[in-house]
Amino acid sequence: MNLLGQKWSLRILWELEAGQLGFLELRRRMDNCSSSMLAERLRQLQDARLIEKSPSRTYELAQAGVSLSAALEPLWQWSAEWAAAQSPTPLPPRPGSNSDS
Repeated sequence: MNLLGQKWSLRILWELEAGQLGFLELRRRMDNCSSSMLAERLRQLQDARLIEKSPSRTYELAQAGVSLSAALEPLWQWSAEWAAAQSPTPLPPRPGSNSDS
């Protein structure tokens, strides 16, 4: 799926793993992503049925997005461990992660 290789796609899925978020909150969390790029990527992820937009205008993972997120968990874990080994400053925990594991 080419969409997953495009900038911001995985980050959006990562942020939504913790639960529903509105556009403005997503935009705040992704401060280097322009509003137009975020809107475009959200539409693409909706079209791919990885995320859903609720009537209250919040975004959340669709069933396929939840399944994909579970498949990506080892990659996210590896990246956090690798980044921690490269940096003396610990990274913040991933949204929705259990900090005890």
